[in-house]
Amino acid sequence: MKLNELSPLHGSRKSRKRLGRGVGSGTGKTAGRGSKGHNSRSGGGVRPGFEGGQMPIHRRLPKRGFTNIFRKEYALVNLRDLERFEKDSLVDEAAFIKVGLVKGRRFGIKLLAQGELKHPLKIKVNKASKSAIQKVEAAGGTVEVI
Repeated sequence: MKLNELSPLHGSRKSRKRLGRGVGSGTGKTAGRGSKGHNSRSGGGVRPGFEGGQMPIHRRLPKRGFTNIFRKEYALVNLRDLERFEKDSLVDEAAFIKVGLVKGRRFGIKLLAQGELKHPLKIKVNKASKSAIQKVEAAGGTVEVI
């Protein structure tokens, strides 16, 4: 058996319905659209979300909350992610971007304490949790909050 000899099983593929090809075809004249009305016209049909004149669900449901346009979104980095850096190396925003820990534009970087740090590092971040700072200092490193 070769790829060019493969064919679908008999009856497994259905030919498409050819609309508007004469009265004898069964789908001639109005082409299965019925007669008159919005859907029978070319370009007819309703917009997405239209419910036949009933008040649409996106207008029936109440609106809640708001979006704070001044929100500051920080890129979160955990201590377990810092194991990839060499001992006593300087870890700043450029280093995070280089290894792929931080992507896209953010307001800054926040260091969190999940995981353990086994070797000392010099870390420069915009924010850090108290427990993260304690763990870094316990490993012999320093955290500078910019």
